Amino acid sequence: MMQHEETADLPYLRKVVGASMAGTVVEWYEFFLYGTAATLIFGKLFFPATGNDLDGVIAAFATYAVGFIARPLGGIVFGHIGDRVGRKSLLQFSLMLIGCSTFLMGCLPTFGSIGYWAPVLLVVLRFVQGFALGGEWGGAVLLVAEHSPNHSRAFWGSFPQAGVPLGNLLATIVLLILSATLSDAQFLSWGWRFGFWLSAVIVGIGYYIRTQVADSPIFEAAKAEAEERAHQGYGLVEVFRRYPRGVFTAMGLRVGENILYYMVVTFSITYLAHIGVDTTKILTLLFCAHILHVV
Repeated sequence: MMQHEETADLPYLRKVVGASMAGTVVEWYEFFLYGTAATLIFGKLFFPATGNDLDGVIAAFATYAVGFIARPLGGIVFGHIGDRVGRKSLLQFSLMLIGCSTFLMGCLPTFGSIGYWAPVLLVVLRFVQGFALGGEWGGAVLLVAEHSPNHSRAFWGSFPQAGVPLGNLLATIVLLILSATLSDAQFLSWGWRFGFWLSAVIVGIGYYIRTQVADSPIFEAAKAEAEERAHQGYGLVEVFRRYPRGVFTAMGLRVGENILYYMVVTFSITYLAHIGVDTTKILTLLFCAHILHVV
């Protein structure tokens, strides 16, 4: 009987997985786009010239770090509110938030136009982008995990994570086309902006897909139980009070993985560009790497 119910729910489960992956692809398309732009573009356009190109790169990396400060804050806020109101609505909101911030990055005037307001606005938008991403990834995995049958929950829950390299791959393709078809001067002047503006189309598709799913029965049951036991307390504080070891173990595991990951997808671009490797060749190498990462 259980097997029959799980088989009957499989088409809807696939729809949930698709909706979660759509958002994750969009989010990491934009996150990777920023990382690539930070190494190739922002250091040159959004900070004052000092006579040393690496000064601009280091400043751009500092803005990149702002997103990592914002990500855990977004995870805490979106996770806490999502436990109360549901995953779906907040996932849609986080998708729109990161989409708007990324689109506006493509509209920003450069340092030559508005001076120090350029890096200030870039940092603000980067913080919003990171904050939204912090809420997106955890919520997407939870949405799938809560809809999945017990015996294959880890398998289905891995698909949103596969959306990360897919988003990176999509961003790499866009940048690869732009860099291959435009001259270096055109790409640096206005071509890079199209990648950011294209996010509006991708966000619209992802948002529509997410309207087709609902919160899981497991979540609704847990929400009702939590409301009945509200006097006992629940949420962020209770999680840290009851399960500190599990929380910090999970955080520690992510630290190692993230360091290696961003060394490849961000720092390696800077290093290769600094030693004179052509931008199109760098993006081609990353294109191949992202395909392997998806698998």
